[in-house]
Amino acid sequence: MLDFRPAGYVIGMLVVALGAAMLLPMIVDIVTQSGHAGAFAVSAFITCISGAVIALACANAAEGGLTIQQTFFLTTGVWLVLPFFGSLPFIFGATEARFVDAFFEAMSGLTTTGGTVFTGLDTMPKGLLFWRGLMQWFGGIGVVVMAMVFLPMLRVGGMQIFRTEGFDTFGKILPRAAEIARNISSIYITLTLTCMVAYAMAGQSFFDAMVHAMTTIATGGFANYDASFINLGAATEYIAATFMILAALPFVRYVQFMGGSVTPLFKDSQIRAFAMTLLVVVVMLTLWRFTFVTQSGEFAFRKALFNGVSILTGTGYASDDYMLWGGFPITIFFLIGLIGGCAGSTTCSIKIFRFQLLFASIRAQIQRIHNPSGIFQPRYERRPVSEDVISSVMAFFMLFMVSLAVLSIALGMTGLDAVTSISGAAAALANIGPGLGAEIGPSGNFAGLNDGAKWLLSAGMLVGRLELMAVYVMFTATFWKG
Repeated sequence: MLDFRPAGYVIGMLVVALGAAMLLPMIVDIVTQSGHAGAFAVSAFITCISGAVIALACANAAEGGLTIQQTFFLTTGVWLVLPFFGSLPFIFGATEARFVDAFFEAMSGLTTTGGTVFTGLDTMPKGLLFWRGLMQWFGGIGVVVMAMVFLPMLRVGGMQIFRTEGFDTFGKILPRAAEIARNISSIYITLTLTCMVAYAMAGQSFFDAMVHAMTTIATGGFANYDASFINLGAATEYIAATFMILAALPFVRYVQFMGGSVTPLFKDSQIRAFAMTLLVVVVMLTLWRFTFVTQSGEFAFRKALFNGVSILTGTGYASDDYMLWGGFPITIFFLIGLIGGCAGSTTCSIKIFRFQLLFASIRAQIQRIHNPSGIFQPRYERRPVSEDVISSVMAFFMLFMVSLAVLSIALGMTGLDAVTSISGAAAALANIGPGLGAEIGPSGNFAGLNDGAKWLLSAGMLVGRLELMAVYVMFTATFWKG
């Protein structure tokens, strides 16, 4: 029998920390006199007590490191348990949400997906709005640490490429998890504060600037208004696009930059590929909108830039209903949502580096066909890539497509139409936020979906955020046999 108490201890302590964090929106509620501070107090009490009980029950096995099985259990357990407790303020708060809706919102927040089931955000108590933003902010930094510490060690989806000796890896730069968290936290906080100041200078209130800064840097997409960013002004759109791009870059490069090493930030092939992808997307959308939607050049560029960056990075903000732009832009938005940003950032989806490895593998295979006697090996950052990494990446692509198909079929079986089912499955697995169509598109939300669909989408968010294999491996007999 595997001993999961070390992982349970960490989960318990994180639950306690989540409960303590609930005191912050309680203070916001008191300051704004919304009259719902008691909901946060009760939620904080239940969460802290529950976390303390879990931690104390597992404390006698907390010393020493974690095994591979324990690390898998910890990674999945954190993103399953925290949304459960994170949903409590919504259940006890002014929304009086049902558990399925509250859990969906909390899962969407902590996985930085950004899809919401709540309407009337414009009049929602500020404490709850702050809690939504705070969950995404915590989820964003958790994703970065997970991508830099756990996934490379667990060899999930080719992430082991960032811990091999041949590369300037995360583990080589920052060998200890505590050191990684400390360095990344300083960068994360700095970017958030800078973004908040920029939003405030663009005319947003202090509260809106603070919440939107948290959800922008987390590339989460929770906004304080039902209309998202549609009515927030041109300056705000440019600021948001800038910081979404910054949040989509590998945070380890910022650590190196702060340490005086500028070269890696500009030589990283992931960053170059991401920039090229973004440039092509924005140019195509701008030309289409300018030509067929007949708007001014600046307006067309701004809407293309903001919404293109938002979907490519998986943030999920919207400053326009791009469902009205025509069939070509809708197709582009669906496809770029499956790309994502750089590994080691707060973004989601498949990630740029996997596409680079996929194309490198295809190129090597074509070369072998042209010259059967030659020896050709896929290369990344001008260095050969092992077969183990290529196999992991290919398995990830296949598993992602199978998961997308299965989830789409399952959603269709709950009564959803084809567009809602397929785009909703993609939005959940890739942690994008909005889907396509009138119901869950940029001008809608997930409130009208049936309960079965909401549970399926919540599961999809969890699986997608943990890069599929970290969850699926727990359904194998080998895992439980140790």
